[in-house]
Amino acid sequence: MDEDVNNKSAKSHKIRKVGRKAEKKRQKTKKEDAATKQRNPKAFAIQSVNKLARTFHRAQDIKTKKHHIAVVDRTPQVPPPVIVAIVGPPKVGKTTLMQCIIKNFTKQKLSNIQGPVTVVSGKSRRLTVIECPNDISAMIDVAKIADLVLLLVDAEFGFEMETFEFLNICQVHGMPRVMGVLTHLDTISNPKKVKKTKKVLKHRFWTEIYQGAKLFYLSRMVYGEYQKMEIHNLCRFISIMKFRPLVWRSSHPHLMVDRMEDLTDPEKIRQDPVCNRSMSFYGYVRGIHLKNETHVHIPGVGDHKIHDMGFLSDPCPLPERGEKKQRRTLNVQERMIYAPMSGVGGIIYDQDAVYIDVQDNQQNKDAVDDESQDNQYENPMLGGITSSKETVDSKMEKSLFSFLKGSNPIPNEDAESSDRDEPQEMEVVDEISGRKRRKAVFADEVDSDEAASDDEDEFSEEEADSDGDGDDDDDGDHDDTQDSEEVEQSDDDETDDEADKGLLPKNDLDDLQSSKTKWKDNLKSKALSSFLERQKLAVNLPKLVYGKVKDESESDNDDDKIAGELFVIKKKAETKKTKDKLDCSRVASESNEHLQFDLKEMIADCFVTGDWKESEDAEKLLSQDDELYGDFEDLETGEAYKGDGSDEDTDDSGVGEVNAEKEVDRETRIKEKRLAKKRKMKALFDREYDISQEDGKMKTTTGSLFDSVKDEMSEQAKLNRAEFEDMDDALRVQYEGYSPGMYVRIEIHDLPCELLQNFDPKYPLIVGGLLATELQLGYVRVRIKKHRWYPKILKTKNPMIFSMGWRRFQSLPMYYMEDHNFRQRYLKYTPKSMHCWAFLCGAMCPQGTGFLAIQDVANKDVPNFRITATGTVLESDMTTQLVKKLKLIGYPYKIFKNTCFVRGMFNSALEVAKFEGAAVRTVSGIRGQIKRAVTEGTNTSGGSEPGSFRATFEDKPLMSDIVFCKTWCPVQVPKLYLNCSNLLLPVKDEWTAMKTVGQLRHEKGVQLDVNPDSLYKPVTREPRDFKTLVIPKKLQKELPFKTRPKMMRAKNTTKREGMMKTAVIREPKERQMAELMRVLHVLDKDKKQKTKQVKITKKKQRQEMFEREELRNRWKHKDAKKKAYATLNKMQKKNT
Repeated sequence: MDEDVNNKSAKSHKIRKVGRKAEKKRQKTKKEDAATKQRNPKAFAIQSVNKLARTFHRAQDIKTKKHHIAVVDRTPQVPPPVIVAIVGPPKVGKTTLMQCIIKNFTKQKLSNIQGPVTVVSGKSRRLTVIECPNDISAMIDVAKIADLVLLLVDAEFGFEMETFEFLNICQVHGMPRVMGVLTHLDTISNPKKVKKTKKVLKHRFWTEIYQGAKLFYLSRMVYGEYQKMEIHNLCRFISIMKFRPLVWRSSHPHLMVDRMEDLTDPEKIRQDPVCNRSMSFYGYVRGIHLKNETHVHIPGVGDHKIHDMGFLSDPCPLPERGEKKQRRTLNVQERMIYAPMSGVGGIIYDQDAVYIDVQDNQQNKDAVDDESQDNQYENPMLGGITSSKETVDSKMEKSLFSFLKGSNPIPNEDAESSDRDEPQEMEVVDEISGRKRRKAVFADEVDSDEAASDDEDEFSEEEADSDGDGDDDDDGDHDDTQDSEEVEQSDDDETDDEADKGLLPKNDLDDLQSSKTKWKDNLKSKALSSFLERQKLAVNLPKLVYGKVKDESESDNDDDKIAGELFVIKKKAETKKTKDKLDCSRVASESNEHLQFDLKEMIADCFVTGDWKESEDAEKLLSQDDELYGDFEDLETGEAYKGDGSDEDTDDSGVGEVNAEKEVDRETRIKEKRLAKKRKMKALFDREYDISQEDGKMKTTTGSLFDSVKDEMSEQAKLNRAEFEDMDDALRVQYEGYSPGMYVRIEIHDLPCELLQNFDPKYPLIVGGLLATELQLGYVRVRIKKHRWYPKILKTKNPMIFSMGWRRFQSLPMYYMEDHNFRQRYLKYTPKSMHCWAFLCGAMCPQGTGFLAIQDVANKDVPNFRITATGTVLESDMTTQLVKKLKLIGYPYKIFKNTCFVRGMFNSALEVAKFEGAAVRTVSGIRGQIKRAVTEGTNTSGGSEPGSFRATFEDKPLMSDIVFCKTWCPVQVPKLYLNCSNLLLPVKDEWTAMKTVGQLRHEKGVQLDVNPDSLYKPVTREPRDFKTLVIPKKLQKELPFKTRPKMMRAKNTTKREGMMKTAVIREPKERQMAELMRVLHVLDKDKKQKTKQVKITKKKQRQEMFEREELRNRWKHKDAKKKAYATLNKMQKKNT
């Protein structure tokens, strides 16, 4: 027992792989290895060159795959909101997801969402969220402008055809970023099935997009909303996602309309309710700069031209913190939302009017008294506006202006007679809604408005009526210097009749009537003041010529306020608009003599005769140059040169000192020259090895073309931004147009009234800018391929709807193939799985633009995939060279050896003259050539017709042969261009255009007319005996012996053969003998046949006997083998 214990091996130590000790030991080992490598680096050098090469190649492959075509970064400093489109089939949760995303960013829940909604998602990004309806026209428009697509999929049902249709649309028009979202996962009860469904849908999604495409899962809903954490994660991905500029969008200006207004004259609408309308559209500019009077295309409406354009203040600006410390999250005021079509905010500001959205439950539609109608509103101003029974003009005639409370009111005529300016705009941020509003501030009421903002809670109805509505808001922002120069104008905001509020005493009514004649007083001063006001709007010429002009009014800002900042003195000082206030074509009046003097002093230094600075005066600069470069010595030749100065009169005693100074200067110049050479060499070295001048680190590998191109692009982007960076926006838009990111107002005239009457905010409204080359109609040559999921091949001249650029239109394509000699050969049908070319009539489009074709845009019960074909634009032209085959057939009527006269192919001798020398051919394959037309005077053959001709052939044709000539005839492309105007219909998805012939036959039940010649018939050919080939003896001699016909001797007939040909008549006895021999011969034959049949039967029986015996022997061997194997098995068991 003890021996067994001693012989047993000890238990091996188990090394810990996890835990605190293992981690400590691992860290210690790393430190020891690092120390060893540092002490002896040569021992840890390259051990395998092949492994190092593979590692290097793999790293370079990964790096190269990340390379892409470098483009100039044209992203503006304040980019427009990112468009996030929520796309999916019906009933997958698009509206719910949109509500949850908006609630995550703004902490507000929108119950009724219509149109786009813009929210602030971060410190430097805004989002415009739109929901795409289940209409293929809307899908096409959304795919052209969306930056990010949230593709919703019903996990319980799986992928639907609408999903794949939208993905194919995106691939054609520039693939945006796509993120998948699985919904309705809570309807699957089995957890294993949920896991399997996620895996299947994920891999299918990766197949359509790319491997590793992001797919989110919305597991379940809580109180009608998705889980907050899942929505938060989704929004995090949206907020940090990067986007690559697409070619079409980065070369065309466009904007997505988030608000529209009708500007048509109401009187014109009353006279003609269906007249064309003038409308204004609002939105953020995207793509490139959009200029005024540019031609645009509105998908679903048509081509139009911008009549007027201007930029407004941003309704949903990014948060501006200035010098404050940046925080990671946004506060309540910065979480802004802008959804004008959804009615968020209640008040919409425009330069034409202010629109107040009054809810239906607040309006009193019954006829009630004025007092009860005013009392039903919480806001007295709203009640005064709704209960007003007079027009604004009549109220303005009766209105009075009170400068201070308790002072005598001033009539409107007196207020208008004084000098006045328009009200200033001050930016006010509402603390509740966070919306940026424009407040109308007057110069005389700057201080009173600031005091009133502190006591906003104590504001009374009587004070509100007497202050002239100074609290009305408006969007915009202006400088404080302009606020101090503006005065009150009572024509902008009017709330109610001031005479009804007690401001106008009854005894002053007569004075008010008499004051109407005061407009005749001081006409000269009024004209001068109006002229100066008009000059304020003129362009500042010195600023355009000399750049930035100093504004001296800013320095005098603090001195204008006196009396405790209650009053503001309006100085007639020099402002940046003073220089343009004079009309040089007219004689100045006495009142502006001081302006002329001041103006002369201001512009005197802008000319050559003015007083210049020392650094700018030409004479002083020349004198300085003379002093600096007066004496010099040529180092190469050694010659010394002296300047024309007073140095020539110096004494000889100073020659030594001058020479010493020259020597010092010479050494200094040589030293500087040496240093300049070293700097040049260092710069050359740095450029060769790409060493950054900022941090001195290696940026890229030597000779990297990608990095050099990328650096050039970044430098170009910096130059583009710095060109107009310091220029005012009002002046900048005149040079380069309205930059991307600006919120603009576009006015377009002659729009169809159906656009406004049948407007549906659920459908996106896009205004796409057109380039100068895209305005003309022509023939577009494209490369097209039938979609692999569309079941039918496409037929030429079948109408199809194309989506090309911004446009959606219907045309008739003509398909063709290009031969090796560049001949464009007409095709009747498209190839099944191969590209072909096509011509179609449409608006000219840039080369390389992708397009797609669909059969119909109406949302019918379509059993097939709706996208019929996709392709690329090759070129646009005004002409085509499309041809098709044409066989001209003729019949010979006279043959002379190899010459043949043919008729029936042409109609006149002129046609024959055009085809002289053309190749012809017979059905039997004999080739020939057209010679000349047969004239009537030389026609001796008879039977000729006009257009007959003489042709020569390689061999003698037959009269039964048919002669044909292969030619090519031009094919005209039909000129059909029908714009898809679905937005003008009440129901947008019912737009129908031209139908195919097959659809019309199917709807009307018309059978196809059958051409009897087109039916297949059995070919019956009569047997024809051809003559034997006769070779002349002279030609036989020249032929080789093998091919020469052999001359065989005639065969002699034998005597028996000769006798057999003669008839033999037998005797009766001979006939009996012949009959007996015939019977014996038959009996013998029958006996032999029976004997043969018996042999066959016996042979068959013998064969069956052998087969049975073989089978019996096989079973015997099998039983013997079984017994032998059983015996062997028993023996093996015994041995073991």
